[in-house]
Amino acid sequence: MTAGAPQEESLSQRQLRNESGRVLRAVGEGRSFVLTNRGVPVGRIVPLDAPAATLPIVRPAKRLGGWAALKPQETDSDRPMTQILDELREDRV
Repeated sequence: MTAGAPQEESLSQRQLRNESGRVLRAVGEGRSFVLTNRGVPVGRIVPLDAPAATLPIVRPAKRLGGWAALKPQETDSDRPMTQILDELREDRV
């Protein structure tokens, strides 16, 4: 945070819903808020005349990986499941 930047208050989705009038008046007075959903920051509410972000977005984010990228693990032996379970149970005895 820079020395001249105003302090942003955290604002939950529920607070925004229940206190929208107070929030809009505060934004009109020049205050900024970080909007959170279950404690995770999801957006920012700023006055219209607020300075632009210092880091412009040049391309949207891409999601890589996920469940589709996971491949089944190959095993070097074809043991029956009963044998694998018996080996695992031996550890508990």
